[in-house]
Order: sequence, then structure tokens, then C-alpha cells
Amino acid sequence: MRVMGLDVGDKRIGVAISDPLGWTAQPHAVIVRTNPAQDFAHLARICHENQVTRIVVGWPLNMNGSIGPRAQLVQGFAEQLSAVTGLAVEFWDERLSTKSAERTLLAADVSRRKRKRVIDKLAAAHILQAYLDSHRRESWFDENHNKL
Repeated sequence: MRVMGLDVGDKRIGVAISDPLGWTAQPHAVIVRTNPAQDFAHLARICHENQVTRIVVGWPLNMNGSIGPRAQLVQGFAEQLSAVTGLAVEFWDERLSTKSAERTLLAADVSRRKRKRVIDKLAAAHILQAYLDSHRRESWFDENHNKL
């Protein structure tokens, strides 16, 4: 079960892919957006080449948890992506994921120029890893929240 994680922006889309067991997220690519048809075709190709079975899209909620204009745009994007790929698309709260990715790169002493090239795919990896961790924890418990 490979899962693809996306950090969708106006200019770029960060892409991360899980390992085959769905345990770890690895940064994969940054897609520079051109037009919707090409963007969706590129993402569909990545899904096919990597045998992706599910897509997780970072959901840019407002800090108070409400759905703003940016989150609505991402919802529309996700609906179109699902239609193009035929895959289920889930949302994951992405608040502060880019800030977290930036802190990771700063701690690794990555230059500003290199940070700009990789931050989107690292943010996608943070989103995907949080999703994977959450689902792994859920599988440790039964429906009554008893540890299996």
C-alpha cells in the first residue's frame, strides 16, 4: 500500500511517497505548476509509476480550524485529482507543515537556495508522515480502544 502525500501551492506541488508498507514518507518531487491538465497528468503518472493506492492532500485550514478560501481551492483540486486518477483522496491538516519543514532544513544547515528547491516536497513528507503515523496508531487498537 503506497500512499502519496501532496503539499499543494499556487506555484508548486510538493510530492512525497510512502514505502510499500506504508510506514515511512520520503520526499519525492516538486512539480512546478503549469496548467491543470498537465499538473494532473504529471501526478497521475507518478501514481501509476509508484503503484500508489491512496492520496493524502494537505488541507490548509485557518489557524482556528475553519475552512477558508485556500482550503476550498485545495478541496476542488483534490476532487479533480480523484476523478483523474480514480484514487481515493483524503485530507490531512497541514497547518504549520511548511514551518516544520523549514525548521528541519535550518537545523540541517541547508542553504537558502537549496531550501527553496526542496521545502515543498519536505512539507509533503511531513504531511504524509503524520497521516501514516496516525493510521498506524489506529491499527494498534480495536474499536473499543483496547490495545491489540
